[in-house]
Amino acid sequence: MTYGTMAAPESNPRANAALADGCEVCNGWGSVITFQGRYELCQACQSPTERECHDSG
Repeated sequence: MTYGTMAAPESNPRANAALADGCEVCNGWGSVITFQGRYELCQACQSPTERECHDSG
């Protein structure tokens, strides 16, 4: 039995597929692989400012 263990943090961010639909930067995936090899959310469709634009339209 182990004590004091915590769940591991989510290693990969989760993209919102509804926002990613039709995005030309990530091809609808909602995430991209950077030149450094990191998995990140697509800044074109997953950023809070873009989300506000999608909701208002």
